[in-house]
Amino acid sequence: MSTLSVPTVILGISALLVASRIIIKRAAQIPQAARASIIETLDACIFAAVLSLVIITFIVQAFYIPSGSMEPTLMVDDRILVAKFLYRFEPVRRGDVIVFRYPLNPSRDFVKRVIGLPGQTVQLKEGVVYVDESRISEKGYTIRPDFGNYGPVKVPPNDYFVLGDNRNNSEDSRFFGYVPRANIIGRAVFIYWPPQRIGFVH
Repeated sequence: MSTLSVPTVILGISALLVASRIIIKRAAQIPQAARASIIETLDACIFAAVLSLVIITFIVQAFYIPSGSMEPTLMVDDRILVAKFLYRFEPVRRGDVIVFRYPLNPSRDFVKRVIGLPGQTVQLKEGVVYVDESRISEKGYTIRPDFGNYGPVKVPPNDYFVLGDNRNNSEDSRFFGYVPRANIIGRAVFIYWPPQRIGFVH
């Protein structure tokens, strides 16, 4: 992911548009009718930029899937919409596919599935996942069994244990630890590209 975030780019564009508006408004050499037309166009662009910033910051944001760690749920080159507002009204649940800032490098965004909630104990035995000593059903979203063992570990308060659906090819909580609640950007809800993959994320 680029070191310049989308909101930062939009803010920069907005500042440039506002500066252009001020310059055009003061440019006496430009005919008044032309100035009014240009300013009207700039105002529309500024409004669109601010609206985009609000949407991306608080409502929904698009993300690109670069790896196969979440196959078959999310495939390489999928483009998804992430609802950033949902967790303001409902809790994070086991099974949610979330986008979050990578705990070891917050400038990178990762996507994984929530397996363990705060206070729960997670363990993998021969690839089978147990939460609080109960086997959980993962039929339909894991690509193949991973016969490794891990844990048991108890998820700390305000943290989450996440795994990739492609267990044999996923850098997840088995490697980087827990995901703090503050790192969660939102829940992946919809695949919008490519056309043959359009649909809700489950």
